[in-house]
Amino acid sequence: MFNSLSGRFLILTTIFVMLAEVLIFVPSVARFRESYLLTRLERAQIASLAALATEDVDPALEEELLLNAGVYNVVLRRDEARQLMLSSPLPSEVETTYDLRDATAFELIVDALTTMVQPHSELVRVIGSPSREAGLQIEVTMHTAELRTAMVDYGLRILALSAVISVLTAFLLFLAVRRLLVRPIKGVVGHMQRYADAPEDAGRIIRPTATVRELREAEDALAKMQTELTQALRQKERLAQLGGAVARVSHDLRNILTSAQLFTDRIETSEDPIVSRLAPKLVNSIARAVSLCESTLAFGRAEEPAPVLTMVNLAAVVDEVLEAEHAAIGDADISLAAEVPPHMRLRADPEQLHRILSNLVRNARQALIGTNAPGEITVRGHTGDDHWIIEVADNGPGLPPKARENLFKPFQGGVRKGGSGLGLAIVSELVRGHGGRLDLKETGDAGTTFIIRLPMGAVEGEQR
Repeated sequence: MFNSLSGRFLILTTIFVMLAEVLIFVPSVARFRESYLLTRLERAQIASLAALATEDVDPALEEELLLNAGVYNVVLRRDEARQLMLSSPLPSEVETTYDLRDATAFELIVDALTTMVQPHSELVRVIGSPSREAGLQIEVTMHTAELRTAMVDYGLRILALSAVISVLTAFLLFLAVRRLLVRPIKGVVGHMQRYADAPEDAGRIIRPTATVRELREAEDALAKMQTELTQALRQKERLAQLGGAVARVSHDLRNILTSAQLFTDRIETSEDPIVSRLAPKLVNSIARAVSLCESTLAFGRAEEPAPVLTMVNLAAVVDEVLEAEHAAIGDADISLAAEVPPHMRLRADPEQLHRILSNLVRNARQALIGTNAPGEITVRGHTGDDHWIIEVADNGPGLPPKARENLFKPFQGGVRKGGSGLGLAIVSELVRGHGGRLDLKETGDAGTTFIIRLPMGAVEGEQR
């Protein structure tokens, strides 16, 4: 119980209430002592009135009056003259004098604590003002034994009452905390446990119901997180299914392309100059398709294979990509340009670099075709301080807001109607595999530019 939130709250509440009662206890005891002494002064004043009523006070009556007042003598000051009204032998010398007329609260507290901790009784003189203006000053002499006993008894009663109030207050707060905080928190924990058993089930997502603001914020945050996680798990499941389908399709497609590859071997021996010029490009395209099928890329199910890094001539790869895109452009008014130094070499996997640039150029071409306006796609390459930098730019209409928000996310960052949004996700993954970074440099009415940064440092797995 004491390891729970409500149990610890119960203990802390009891401690704090007791601390508050202790702070109240000290001035209460000081006030009790002051009232006790003022009562003795009033009794002594009443006893002195009997002495004023007659000239000769019988010794027995005087002793009884002093006994009832609880003092040894009474001195009354009237008209600037001090008069001993009642007296009896003192058992010892007076040790301390207390003047209640001008005592401050601090002095009363200190005197009270001194009286309580005093190990023995002492004879004291108490000075005060007579009630009902019956004189200028009244003095009595008394022992502190009865005063100390009364103060201790009063203090014990106060402490006992404080303990009862503390326990009762803590218990009520304990019940309130369990009702207002602990029970809702346990409800949230229960929702989390049930959701963890089947996170794909949207019916187990928490529905915020708390009335306490902080708990409501926690429930809202949990509901948002569970909703996003459920959607991500469903997306992962769909990607896994897609991966299985791609694996099966790639198996059959590989066999078809392998047969086609056998025919291209014969085409290479043709003496037709046009066929001789186009045959190597056809062979390379089919070989690349076979390699892609053999890698069995299943996005969302399996990671891309690690790149096999070699020094690659960027201009040659860019020319090959742009030449392949020329055929896809057809009659569209789109121009392709390469601004790459002819001898620029960078460290990359040639096949994956070709796929990276092909995806980016294809996306740009599809965006420009959709505008039905003249367009231009430019691939630039240059060397930075510690990176090779490749830019793919177009003068198209720019990316819509939704595409910008979900950039590089599969099935969410598509721009074209019916597009899957896998292109940029694949490109981003391939670039990260090289230790680089793909960023959207700019997009807007003037066009869109993607920038690729590949590190110059040696990367593990590089072939030398």
